[in-house]
Amino acid sequence: MHIKVTRDVFTDLTTTSKVEVNGKFQCYFLEDKDRKLEVDSTAKVYGRSCIPRGTYDLVIDYSPKYQTEMPHILDVPGFKGIRIHPGNWHTDTEGCPLPGIRRSKDMVQRSKAAFDSLFSLLIDAEEREEKVTIEFV
Repeated sequence: MHIKVTRDVFTDLTTTSKVEVNGKFQCYFLEDKDRKLEVDSTAKVYGRSCIPRGTYDLVIDYSPKYQTEMPHILDVPGFKGIRIHPGNWHTDTEGCPLPGIRRSKDMVQRSKAAFDSLFSLLIDAEEREEKVTIEFV
């Protein structure tokens, strides 16, 4: 399974993106501000930077913070514990992508519904033993 995250709206606080799973629109993501870390890793502001552009492996594993199984984006340079999880505002994240059914300036809406739908697809891929990658462009 391949998840493509196309960042297309940038503000002073946030970045929002269209998310496709295997070429089909799935939801939106809200992330912190795009500081173009793939160009200059020293531009990172802890808890206020979206992850660098690139392709990463994604697994489902146990999150000590959330005390449950969650999607985990692996080996993000300069970040630890990057999880896809519900939330509506940039204050709900410290670098993690937040899914939403709808978006508006600096927020996503119906995040839990978007998360549940995406998580269901990820569980199905895991059951098929299918590798999952997530690409941020």
